[in-house]
Amino acid sequence: MVLMPDPLGLPFMQRAALEILLLAPLAAILGAQIVLRRLAFFTHGVGAATFPGLVVAGPAGIPPALAALAVGGGFAAALAALGRRGGLGRDVATGLLLVAALATGAVLASDVFASGAGVDRLLFGSLLAIGGGELIAGAVALVLVATAAARCRRAWVASGFDQPGDGPPAAVTASELALLAAIAVAAIAAIDAVGALLVGAILVVPAATARLFAGSVAELEAGAGLLALAEGLTGLLIAYRLDAPPGAAVAVLGGAVFALALAWSRLAERRPGAAS
Repeated sequence: MVLMPDPLGLPFMQRAALEILLLAPLAAILGAQIVLRRLAFFTHGVGAATFPGLVVAGPAGIPPALAALAVGGGFAAALAALGRRGGLGRDVATGLLLVAALATGAVLASDVFASGAGVDRLLFGSLLAIGGGELIAGAVALVLVATAAARCRRAWVASGFDQPGDGPPAAVTASELALLAAIAVAAIAAIDAVGALLVGAILVVPAATARLFAGSVAELEAGAGLLALAEGLTGLLIAYRLDAPPGAAVAVLGGAVFALALAWSRLAERRPGAAS
C-alpha cells in the first residue's frame, strides 16, 4: 500500500499554509467592517475588477500586484464617481463596472494575449503555486492594513453602524478612504491564493459567519480571523487530498460552514426561552 506523504511536510504546502496565515489577520481586521458596512459586493467587485490588469501584467512585464492595484484603485474611484454623480445606486454602479471589467479581461485574454489556461489561475487562484514573491506581497499588505487599522479603527467602529447600502459610504472622510484602500489592498493580496473571483471566501464569508454569534465588534474580528484561518487550512488539505482547486475548496467549505451556522442560529432562536 502506497502512503501519501505528510501534506505539511511538502514545501509548496508549507508556503500555501503560510499564505493563509498572512491572509487570516486581514479577514480579522477588515471582515467586521465589510459586513457591518455592507461592503461585501464592493469587496468582490474590487477583486474581480483586477482581472484585465492581471491579464495584461504578464505579457507587458508589469508586476501583477502593481497592475492589480492600479486597476482595483481605478475601479474604486470610478465607483465613487458613479455613485455620487451618475444617479445610480451603488450596487447598480458596482454591477455595471464589474461586468465591464470582466468583459474587458475576457477579450484581452482570448483575443489579444491568448492567455489560455492561465485565465483559470487568475480567476480562481492557486494556493499550491505560491512563491516567495507572493508571500512578501502578503506580508506587505498585512503591514499596510494593520497600520491603517491602528490609526483609524476607532473611527471605523464608531461610524460602522450607520452606513447605507452596498458600496462606499456617501460621506467619504479620510478614515473611510483609508478603509476602502485597505480593503482594496487586502483583496489584491488574496488574489494569488483564491483568485480574482473568490476574494470573498477570505474577506467576507468568515466574517459573515462570525456575525451570527458575535456579541461585539471585537468578538466579530476574532471570530472572522479564526474562521478564515481554520477554513483556509482545512480547505487546503481537502484540495490536496482530492486534487481539487484550493481556492474553490476554501470557498465551498466556507459556504457550507456559513449554511450550518445559519441553520444552527435559527434553531437556537426558536428554542423555548431563547428570547428571554
